[in-house]
Amino acid sequence: MTTKTLKVQLVKGLIGTRQDHRATVRGLGLRRVNSVAELQDTPSVRGMINKVSYLVKVVA
Repeated sequence: MTTKTLKVQLVKGLIGTRQDHRATVRGLGLRRVNSVAELQDTPSVRGMINKVSYLVKVVA
């Protein structure tokens, strides 16, 4: 059985954002603008994406 994955891309810079939101983006494995990380589709990852939804987008 294969696990579902999500590709997440950082589309906005982190300057001027809250410290905990920056930590969440780092936790998602994103470093700089336009970087992409492939993550497992779990409730915790979806919650992290939802928290910083104004900084990231989910790529198909």
